[in-house]
Amino acid sequence: MGSPKITLNKPLLILMYGFPGAGKTYFARNLSEYLNCAHINADKIRHELFEEPRFNKSENNIITHLMDYMAGEFLNLGSTVIYDTNMIRKSQRRIMKALAQKRATKTLLVWFQLDPETAYNRLTKRDKRKTDDKYAKEYSQEDFREYTARMQHPDQTEDFVVVSGKHSFASQKTAIFNKFLDLGLMEAEIYQNNVAKPGLINLVPKTLNGRVDMSRRNIDIR
Repeated sequence: MGSPKITLNKPLLILMYGFPGAGKTYFARNLSEYLNCAHINADKIRHELFEEPRFNKSENNIITHLMDYMAGEFLNLGSTVIYDTNMIRKSQRRIMKALAQKRATKTLLVWFQLDPETAYNRLTKRDKRKTDDKYAKEYSQEDFREYTARMQHPDQTEDFVVVSGKHSFASQKTAIFNKFLDLGLMEAEIYQNNVAKPGLINLVPKTLNGRVDMSRRNIDIR
């Protein structure tokens, strides 16, 4: 049985920002395995509502309206929310900040930094059989260029944390847990118990005869 999920000291609205292919949904899904939170995924909602999604403005408006409603309801219940869609415009992020403030809650933007070449190369290798790729939009090079040209990077008026799109989830988790600690959303003891400690991660339990106990090969050292 896994460890109990972490409940932050206060509810938080977690937003995503980064190039398509930077690993936002992969991160969001994995983070939701550690936090007591609601993970609202735009791509999944789209495919549940539309048999053949067109990714047009009308569709986007319906999904945004539904996601905003769901996020507001979960925040009203005191739950942290991972709002899993790409918040590429400052105007979008201001709207979400206002939504959170009405519920005495803050937003935190997770900025996935990755070079565009690597991001687009990942898009060309998406596998619809995989959980995180199943509902994702397909991009041509022109689509990718047009989309990224409209992106507005966060500035110092926004509260954000930077993670590398090339790093493992364990490293990304450490970065966001550091931010939680800085914001007073997580206790130091919880942080220490949920961040890998250098020098310990390669320890493997052994049996009395000195051989590796393969039944416990996936043990976490905390």
